[in-house]
Amino acid sequence: MAIEEYGTTANGLPPCPYGRCDGDGWILNEDGTASKCDCLEPRLAKARASGINSVLPKRYRGVSFDRPPVTEIDPGAVGAVREWIEALDQNFEAGNGLWLMGDTGTGKTTLAMLVSKEALKRDYTVAIYSMPSLLTRIRATYGAEAGEESYDEFFERLCEVDLLHVDDLGAEKQTEWVLEQLYALVNERYERQKSIVVTTNLSQDELELQIGPRTVSRLIQMCGEYQIPMFGEDARQKPQLRDS
Repeated sequence: MAIEEYGTTANGLPPCPYGRCDGDGWILNEDGTASKCDCLEPRLAKARASGINSVLPKRYRGVSFDRPPVTEIDPGAVGAVREWIEALDQNFEAGNGLWLMGDTGTGKTTLAMLVSKEALKRDYTVAIYSMPSLLTRIRATYGAEAGEESYDEFFERLCEVDLLHVDDLGAEKQTEWVLEQLYALVNERYERQKSIVVTTNLSQDELELQIGPRTVSRLIQMCGEYQIPMFGEDARQKPQLRDS
């Protein structure tokens, strides 16, 4: 049964569509205990969907293993990502990561978004950035005024979020500052055993030249066997578009 909610109750919550609770999803019984109202699970599902939509880019909110473009991506890569997701709780507990590398247009970003979407569905915290936009955001903290988020505060958030999702690693312009920021962030998450998922168009050797062997070494340790190569044609050149 679909739930339609109009207005709010006295406590500021949407009213129960069944008229059984005061809008919070719980029914107070005569013996002082509480039981779930039929409206609770739909409310929670709606809240989870809202949370996912506020984090995932619009293009990837409907991404799923059972429909394109995922069904058209290399089955070996899809299987490895599915396996990682099936053990998601254990991977987060151990701080294990996922590294998708390969050519442009092979589905790396799409598969990484599947990981982030599943983490959000399970109420984990997720931060998604392209590497250039992440560096821009870090630089912006240098000019933070009173009351705005400082560098230390932002860096701490990046280190503490359950999953840090970094797209297009290696696409940034190489400078000493960039190398320092990347190593500090990856190393801190490694030491705290916090998971990371990264996508890159570069091979391991190319990435070492771009971001430094120390940072790549940490990624290797974090991602272990889940360094997933994805090479092939650029699907963006086909009628059915796919994102990297």
